[in-house]
Amino acid sequence: MEISLGQTATVVRQVADTDTAQAVGSGDLAVLATPILLAWLEAATVEVCGADDTQTTVGTRVAIDHLRPSAVGAQISCTATVAEIDDRMVTFKVDARQRHNDQDVLIGRGVITRAVVSRERFLAKLDRRATDRLLREGTRPPGQ
Repeated sequence: MEISLGQTATVVRQVADTDTAQAVGSGDLAVLATPILLAWLEAATVEVCGADDTQTTVGTRVAIDHLRPSAVGAQISCTATVAEIDDRMVTFKVDARQRHNDQDVLIGRGVITRAVVSRERFLAKLDRRATDRLLREGTRPPGQ
């Protein structure tokens, strides 16, 4: 997995009824929900990183500002740029823009950090934790 400083990717999404605060339960207005904006910004970071058979990235930290509302039908461009690489931690500057009156208007910005992980080790650790929890609760793990 090759990630370098300044590397960038953009994903473009159109706000649907299912993307609104009203639909996802984060508010009661039919505007782009902050959790959806965050998911789209994270999708841009994933696009930068890519993945392979042995490695992927997982989110570890998020700090975003949702600056302006966007109506159903609005087209949103979410861009992630690699700002820092520290061993396996990759920090991105992210922003989201909406086209309005022939101008790109900033609707969100922030910083997202992802960790490069081994798929196999990450999933094995998850499985061990689930098994440990089941044993503490007195339940048998599946297949035992």
